[in-house]
Amino acid sequence: MDSDFFCKEHMKRNGKYGRVPMEKLNLWGGSLSIGHPFGATGVRLVSHAANRLKHEGGQFAIIAACAAGGHGVGMLVERYPN
Repeated sequence: MDSDFFCKEHMKRNGKYGRVPMEKLNLWGGSLSIGHPFGATGVRLVSHAANRLKHEGGQFAIIAACAAGGHGVGMLVERYPN
């Protein structure tokens, strides 16, 4: 959206719309891009959160998942210092 041509041709705008801050984007993907393993969703969510915490040097991660019948769960994961 930082291109006049793109905004005029594809968004029907008069000019540039602006840049999207990279820190606002999820560069790690989600269940659609990574895949949704039936019966192992929780394991994928926890391992993905743990990998991100290690890679980014974070301390906490919040995981949310839904289940059949309108159920949902949330989890707070803490990474202990080395």
